[in-house]
Parts: sequence; C-alpha cells; structure tokens
Amino acid sequence: MRFVVVTGMSGGGKSTAMRMLEDMGFYCVDNLPVMLIEKFMELLSEPNTEIEKAAVGIDVRTDQSFAQAERILQTLRQNGMAFEVLFMDASDSALLKRYKESRRMHPLCTPDKPRIEDGIAREREVLKQIEQDADYVIDTSKLLTRELKEELDRIFIKNEAYDSLIVNILSFGFKHGIPGDADLVFDVRFLPNPFYIDELKYLTGNDKGVQDYVMSFPEASAFLDKLTDMLLFLIPNYIKEGKYQLVIAIGCTGGRHRSVTLANGLYGRLRRENAGFGVTISHRDI
Repeated sequence: MRFVVVTGMSGGGKSTAMRMLEDMGFYCVDNLPVMLIEKFMELLSEPNTEIEKAAVGIDVRTDQSFAQAERILQTLRQNGMAFEVLFMDASDSALLKRYKESRRMHPLCTPDKPRIEDGIAREREVLKQIEQDADYVIDTSKLLTRELKEELDRIFIKNEAYDSLIVNILSFGFKHGIPGDADLVFDVRFLPNPFYIDELKYLTGNDKGVQDYVMSFPEASAFLDKLTDMLLFLIPNYIKEGKYQLVIAIGCTGGRHRSVTLANGLYGRLRRENAGFGVTISHRDI
C-alpha cells in the first residue's frame, strides 16, 4: 500500500498534483477532515482492500488547526504507518501573480490584514515545519503542466530517486535586461553572432541552421563541456543545502540565437545525466 499526503502553499499546484495522481491510479481524497486521516489510513491498510495507492490532500483551508494535522501525521509515523509527504510550493511572486489572475482571496487573509501578501506570509509560517519534514518538495514557479507531470511520474511511477531540485535553464537577451530571478548568469556573446548572417537573421536557436552555425565553433562545445562539468559539481551541493530551484540564465545580445542554442544544448546534457534532479527550459526573448 502506498499512501501520499499532498499539501503545500495555496496556489502552489496541490489540486493539479492530486488530479495527476488520480490519473496515475491513486485513490484521491482532497481536504479530508484532519480527524479522519488516521481512520482513513487504517481502512486502507486492511488486508481485503482493493486500493493499492491512495493520496489525501490537506491544506490551511481545513477548519481544524494545521498544527493538529502535523501532530496526527507525526503520531502515525511513530505508530509505524508508512506514508510520504508531497509539498507543493511556489515563489511568493508566482503565488501573488496566480491569485491576481484568478481574482481569488487568499484563505488566510483577515479583515485586519486583507492583502494577499499578508496571507502568503502567514501561510508560509504555518507550513514551515511540514515543508521541512516533507519527502518531496516541488517548486512550481516555473514548471509547465507537462513538466510537473514528468516530475510526478519520476517519483510515483518510475520510483526514481528525487532530491527536490528543479534546474531551470533560461535563455535571454542582455539588451532586454538580466532575469531578476537568475541564480547563475553566463554570457555567450564571445561567440560570432548569427544575426549578421542573412539567411539566419530571422531564425532562432531552435532552428537547425542556427544551431549548426553556433556549434561549428569549437568554443561553443568547450563552453558546454566546462559548464556541464561545473554544474554537475554544484548541483549536489545545492541539494545538500536544501535548495529547491536553480535558475541558470544564458544570455547573448538579443536572446534569439546563441543563448537559445546553448541553453538547448545544456538542457539536453543535463537531461541525459538523469542524476536525481528535474530540468526545465524556457526562452524568454523569442
């Protein structure tokens, strides 16, 4: 019997994760009253049950104290009941954007503190301990729906090791500004610019002609070799320090040719490593 408790920040993707788990064959119950969690697990543990995988969603919208839910889960662990905790997270800026787009109020907003930012801050404090104790933490700030599904497949279907780090590779153009959320920034303007080649000018690094041109220079492959080697050293240390998201920004002048080509190349290399971390890619300026 595999039992998963899904929780996390409101707007972090818990409901989406529950739907995906249901598609994977999990019996899912969202917002089960806290006092029923133990009984629910006991029923599922009975020998004659036909349910082999189940997931229950809990969050701060429940009418009981979330601290009570944490105590119940801790008691269940002490009593030998096996379960995993999946925590769905996102940055404050991503959560704020999602709430503004949906025009919903945060569940922890109060008359004296009605701002969404106040609700997010209060919820982070409430969920701090369960996030620290979670088996898996997925930051959805930059994840596409299909990328979230890939991460859940990796954990719950393929049963691969998961260290809760998502590496986001981002191409950009310096003339449009350096991404504000970048952890590591690399400048590839040392390579010749395809913009000045007539037949390549209006293409991008997603097109084979541009890729072939950029990678025809030995410096491009050498850059990818050295960058990949450095990242494979850094990433395990970021994981050790509890980092959940790493944004690697690769920039050229306009963000359409060289940076896109090398971001795609780095993405392919890190994906092939299959080393216990997720990888996503996006191109900001094309």
